[in-house]
Amino acid sequence: MANRLFARKPLSLLLEEAAGENRLNRILGPVQLTALGIGAIIGAGIFVATGAAAHNVAGPALMLSYVIAGITCVFAALCYAEFASMVPVAGSAYTYAYATLGELFAWIIGWDLVLEYAVGSATVATGWSGYFQSVMAKLGIELPTYLRQSPWRYDPDVGGLVSTGSFINLPAVLVVAVVTAVLVKGIQESASFNAAMVVIKLAAVLFVIGVGAFFIDPANWQPFAPYGWSGLSFFGTPIAGQTDAGGAPVGMLAGAAIIFFAYIGFDSVSTHTEEAKNPQRDVPIGIIVSLVVCTVLYIGVVAVLTGMVRYNELDIAAPVSDAFRQKGLGWAEGLIAAAGVAGITSVLLVMMLSGPRVFLAMARDGLVPKGFFGDVHPKFRTPWRSTILIGGFVILLSGFLPLDALLHLTNIGTLFAFVVVCAAVLVMRRKYPDAKRPFRCPWVPVVPILGILSCLMLMFSLPADNWWRLLAWLAIGFLIYFLYGRHHSVMKHYVENQAKVTPGPGPKRR
Repeated sequence: MANRLFARKPLSLLLEEAAGENRLNRILGPVQLTALGIGAIIGAGIFVATGAAAHNVAGPALMLSYVIAGITCVFAALCYAEFASMVPVAGSAYTYAYATLGELFAWIIGWDLVLEYAVGSATVATGWSGYFQSVMAKLGIELPTYLRQSPWRYDPDVGGLVSTGSFINLPAVLVVAVVTAVLVKGIQESASFNAAMVVIKLAAVLFVIGVGAFFIDPANWQPFAPYGWSGLSFFGTPIAGQTDAGGAPVGMLAGAAIIFFAYIGFDSVSTHTEEAKNPQRDVPIGIIVSLVVCTVLYIGVVAVLTGMVRYNELDIAAPVSDAFRQKGLGWAEGLIAAAGVAGITSVLLVMMLSGPRVFLAMARDGLVPKGFFGDVHPKFRTPWRSTILIGGFVILLSGFLPLDALLHLTNIGTLFAFVVVCAAVLVMRRKYPDAKRPFRCPWVPVVPILGILSCLMLMFSLPADNWWRLLAWLAIGFLIYFLYGRHHSVMKHYVENQAKVTPGPGPKRR
């Protein structure tokens, strides 16, 4: 039983799959991989999460929150890079966990990744809605109040959810439905198209920094850390720093836990390992450079926004465009909102593209029903059923849940995935010290341990409700695995066959 639960997918089998006739073309160099990373990272995080985090949690000290979150990501990124060079196939953390920690951990990380991508997509869709409505408002078009946002929003003064007077976030529902339909039909994305989207988004961000710098009032940065410098908690119990009216931690470190969402996407570079020309060199470059560039840009945007408008006057739904509106730059507001809509749409496409692919990989391994999750449309050649299922789930989340709840739930799922990847590096180094590693994570075990500790620190800084939601999601996952997955696992049959082939010890001679 234990052997089956922790059966590892042989590295030789993964490499054989990578060398097969279905292997993807290796056409991506370091510049293209970096562009993919930046394209996946810059989106709802910078255009949406900044407002909520600065307004309610960190104030201008959010600049340092981005530094802390960025350093945490670097630790995890180095671990991702080692696995990406060792196992140059698609699948990302799910595949890495299967090859190192075994089937049960692979299931946990795969189930967690579905949570990350689905809830992350809902968060992105909610941010898209805010920016889309900003663009429409410039054209004199406004939706009825009951169709503008979710029925509830989090009020830090009350410490809980309050009614918004709305019924459903219709724009978010519609964009998810459209993206789902596009993904079912199939979409071809080229590196050149992605590079063009990156140029548009970078131009918008640089515009915000360059123009907004002329409207900075240093007095708006005082106090720099109105909520304090910490904000640590342990399963929702504050252990250092201030809390809001609902008992949730606030402060610079708490801000890092919330805006960690802005960095989600760098791990997507590792999913393109199979398409990299020189994965042992190009993938680490793509991951690290995209992280550094985005961290610098994030700090610049936060400095400008909190300098233009006091932190407690920032709009939560569309902070960037609204800051320019408050300064009387209506023309700039429209341009920024339009660029935000385009940029966030591309991120939504990437995130909603990823979830069904995780299910597809799990279905091929027998952990979920292959007839449903592994069903590829005969004409469109896409995992259409799982795409529709996840699309419906995202519609419910984005239509009825507030942005704050979605942000926190996405963060805790991603941080948990990073903890598993960092731990997997330690296990792999111990169990397979002689395995070929074209890229080696430096300073092992220091870097993986720092990655685990920093991710746990940010996880503990999230409100307690997020832990209960994560545990509930994992409990559902365990139920599915033990009722279905372990009985239909491909590796189960592999282990049983190995046991039959390997003879047991003979009888003892007297």
